[in-house]
Parts: sequence; structure tokens; C-alpha cells
Amino acid sequence: MKKSFNPNFRTPPEQLCKEELNKLNSSGMRGELAQHLRDDKPDLIWESEQLAKSHGIYLEFNRAKTGGEKDWIYMIRISIPGGGPINRKQWMTLDELSEKYTRDSEGHTSLRFTTRQNIQLHWIKKKAVVEIVKSIAESGFYSLNGCGDNTRNVMGCPLSRFSDIFNANAWAQKAGEYFRLPMDPFIEIFSIDPNYLRRPEQSFDYGPQLLNRKFKIAFSAVHRDPKTGKIIPDNCVELRTNDLSVAPILEENKVTRFQVYVGGGQGERNGKPTAAMLGAPLCRVTEEQLLPVLDAVVKVHKEWGDRQNRFWARLKYVVKVQGIEWYRDQVSAIVGFPLERPDPNYDYGDRQLHHGWITQPSNGLLSYGAFLENGRITDAGPNGRLKTMVRDLLLRYPIELMITPNQDALFTNIPTAAQKDFEAAMKSYGYGLRNGKPYSRLRVLSGACVGRDTCRLTYTDSEKFEPELLDELETLGWGNLAESIGITGCERQCFRPSTKTIGLVGSGVNRYQLRLMGTEDARHQGTPLISSNGETMYLRSIPREKVVTVLDTLFKFHKAKSQKGESLGAYHRRIGCDAVIQHLKDNPATCELMKVTATTDCVLD
Repeated sequence: MKKSFNPNFRTPPEQLCKEELNKLNSSGMRGELAQHLRDDKPDLIWESEQLAKSHGIYLEFNRAKTGGEKDWIYMIRISIPGGGPINRKQWMTLDELSEKYTRDSEGHTSLRFTTRQNIQLHWIKKKAVVEIVKSIAESGFYSLNGCGDNTRNVMGCPLSRFSDIFNANAWAQKAGEYFRLPMDPFIEIFSIDPNYLRRPEQSFDYGPQLLNRKFKIAFSAVHRDPKTGKIIPDNCVELRTNDLSVAPILEENKVTRFQVYVGGGQGERNGKPTAAMLGAPLCRVTEEQLLPVLDAVVKVHKEWGDRQNRFWARLKYVVKVQGIEWYRDQVSAIVGFPLERPDPNYDYGDRQLHHGWITQPSNGLLSYGAFLENGRITDAGPNGRLKTMVRDLLLRYPIELMITPNQDALFTNIPTAAQKDFEAAMKSYGYGLRNGKPYSRLRVLSGACVGRDTCRLTYTDSEKFEPELLDELETLGWGNLAESIGITGCERQCFRPSTKTIGLVGSGVNRYQLRLMGTEDARHQGTPLISSNGETMYLRSIPREKVVTVLDTLFKFHKAKSQKGESLGAYHRRIGCDAVIQHLKDNPATCELMKVTATTDCVLD
């Protein structure tokens, strides 16, 4: 029997969950956090831990360390709307803080880029947290909105900063500033000199309870092909995976209006009827109407979203139950004007990764998109001395750095005369090679979230597992595939694996659930492997050592049976889950795995 799906919209005060009550009792997200961050205890009490999230601070522990006493550590997430730009001085601050405070259990330091264009600092001890947050704020960035029940880091194509058509990066920064949390509690808790901070001229009214849950916003882009002059839409931000997203509308090669989408989100919750979803088109607006509509979309969710059941608190569940027409009416009533209906077939583009050399249209200078395996910038490991490389490049050249939605680096404003020298400099640090071999196409298109050992939510490895899995697949001859593999340590799906060709979602220690039907271009929502009658789920918990066998079998099946030019995801959608299930049952390499099934009582229809 399937579990019921009954979100508690417009939750009555007497039914608020403990997280909501904690916010109400926190005196504007202050609570006793200032004192607790400065005491001698290595961890935080639950109430302060919850408040710390909106300030970008996660309490973690070293999950590789066993024993009765937890080795408490912290992660600090820095919001960087649109991925930057990050100038030389700012990067030096971040690099120095990481050198001083992010030493892992093996003695290595690092920074990590994320799929939301944030920067994360891991392995931090409590006594350093206040100093780090304060130093970052005084450099011009903030850990505010890094986590918690508010809008998260607003995404925007980083390359669009140099566009002569539409600057999504500028809009991401504008929206990021508008939806920034109130700054007074932040200033007080971390003893920040307010003279370093820039307050927004206007801002969203969060109120004492903030939002119901995290809320993600993204702006996609358009680019002019330098060879043909054709304008191409670019969905590098995977806009429809967000709660709220905006795509520029091209008319006669100009951006005149915008299409707004609502209700995306990839996170799920094991044991509850939840689902990953892509956003639906809500309306079309002019640039003058855009910010009021964004404000109204968030206000509707703030009023209606479930505040009793955290697993149903995201916007996507309001849209699913109430419907897109209802949501449009609510937004229209707030802004005071009718909303133009959207075009459900509007082409917002493929996921572009912006790798390699690119000429910047606005000034003729160059950008270089550098693949960083899983966003980790460190001198340790088989990918070269990346941490030293980034620091030295910023010191040597008059450039800036930006973060892509694929956890990669975009070096910008490189002088054209320095192109060969810049590329040679990167190679001198070992960039472009893993264990002495060039990155394969499959590796560059794939990625993972942090996973263990530094995320309390994950069940298993992802960042550590993904490179090893790619090594095995390359050995089997699959390195040249123009497909993507996404891996996360849990069902929150931070790397958005269900939009990739192959999704692997942690379901237990060294166990992964298979997701199919997504595509490398990120246009499709992947799903678990469920029979067409909706009753049986397969490959819910694949042992780590068997994952490569499953993928090898799927790749061989596609190679033998697909139509010319048909991608793996397109092939799977054409033949359907039942055909994939039957092939895996019939194949000697996977037949035993297919005997283990799961019920679908927690799958949201």
C-alpha cells in the first residue's frame, strides 16, 4: 500500500514543526549562537546548529573516524551569486584561510566549488569559525544564505557576464542581493565591521520564520556562436531543477522578455512519498516586471508551503497539489497585473560546460574554462597541483576567477597575447591529466557531490567513488562516450544525478540506486528503474563493486541496439523501463542483481 501524500499547506501555528518554532524563538536568527560559537565545546546544541545554517555553517563530524567520541568539524559555505567574479585579493583571502584551517585527516588542504557556484571550506575546527566568516565578509563575500530556510546562492551563467546579448550573471547578483537575509544578526554574531558590508537598497521581507525550506533560483543565458553568429540558448545552470528559474526569450536576435519556471527540485526523502521534479513554465514577463514577479513567487511559497512536514516543504509540492494555473493566479494577485501565459515548448538550450578557450564578446579578451574533477581544488591527489595553480595564475596574470554550475573554474579577462603562456603555465602544474593520462570525454561530462567523509547527510562515498568508477569505465573502453554520470551520497542529489545520463544515488554504505532516462544535455528528468505497472523497483541498492558491471552492460546494450546518433538517455526513453529491466534480467552479468527488488510505496506518483 502506497503511503499517503498530504502536505499541510498554510500550516496552523499549533502544528508547526520544531524547526519552525526554533526560528520563531531565535530573536531574528540570533538565539545564543554568538556565545555557542565561542565556547569550549567542540559541537553546538541543536537549536544553535539549526540557526548556524542560515549563516552558512554546517556542523559535521569526521565519519571515517570510529570510536565513542565524534571528531566534530565544520563546513562553511560561501555564497557567490552567479559564480563571481572573484578578484585576486579575494581569492588570496580564501586561499590563505583554507591553508590555515582546512587540513583534512591526511594533512591536505583544499577548497571546493559546488554545483550552485558556491565555495565550501571543509575540515574546520570550531575555534576558527568566527574568524573565517568575519574575514570572508570583509573580503566582499558572505556565508549568509549558504544554507537554511532562505533563498540559496542565486545561480547565473558565469560566461554571460561578457555577453553582448544578455547578462545572466548580473541578474543573479541582483536577485542574490535582493533575497539576502537581514544583515544585522550576521554582523552581531560574527563581530563584523559594518563598513565592509554593502546593504541592499531593497530586499525581500523574510519575517521571523524565514521561508518554509531552502529555495533555489537560477538564470539561464544565451550566447552568440563566434563562428556562425547564431544565438544559442545555454542551460548551464540546469534551470528547471530549481524552485524558481528564468530563461531569456529571444525575438529577432534580442532578449525582450523572460520565461519564468517554478516547482523544480531534485531532493527526495527516503521513506516518504517524495520525488525529483523539473519546474513548469509559469509566465512570461518584461524585464521591468521580473523582480516583482520573483518576489511574488517566493511570497506565495512562504505563505502556503508546508511548515509541519519538512520533507514536503519545498515549492514543488505546492505546485504539484495546487497546480500551475492556481500558482499563476496567486502571483498575479500580488503583483497587481495579469501574467502572460508561457510557451510550454520554448527552447531554453542544452547544458553547456564552457570548457576551453572562449573569446569574450564584450571586450575581446579570453576566458578559459578549466575542468576540476568534482570541484576539488587541492595539491593532493592525481590531478596535479591545482591549488597552487589557481593561486599562482591569479598572481601572475591580470585576471579574475568565476565558478561554473558544473563545479569548474572559469578564468576570465585573459589577454590574448598571454594565451599560449597561460596554457603552458597550467600544464606545468599537471593540469589536464589524471595519473598522467588526459581527461576522457566521459569524465569531463560527469561528477559527484562531496559525500563522505564530511557530509552528515550522506550514506556513502560519491566524490571519492566517482573518479575510481571512471577509471574502471575508461579501462573498459568507454572513456570517449558523450554521456554523463552523476553520483551523490544520498537522495538530496546535490550534483543533480537524475538529470544526467546515468544517475547513482547513495542508498546505504557502499550502495547506490540507479537512475535512468536523464540525458547529458540536462533536458530530462531521470527516474528509478520501476516496472511499468508501478509496483516494483529494481537496482535500488547496487553494491559498489557491481556498479561498473551494471553500467558496462547498459553501455553495451545501447551500442548494440540504439539508432544512429541516439544518446543513451534517448534510447532508454524510447524503449522504456520494462525493456531495460528485461535486458538486465536476461544478461548473465546482471541477472542476480535483478532478483533483489524493492516496493514503490514511497514513490510520489
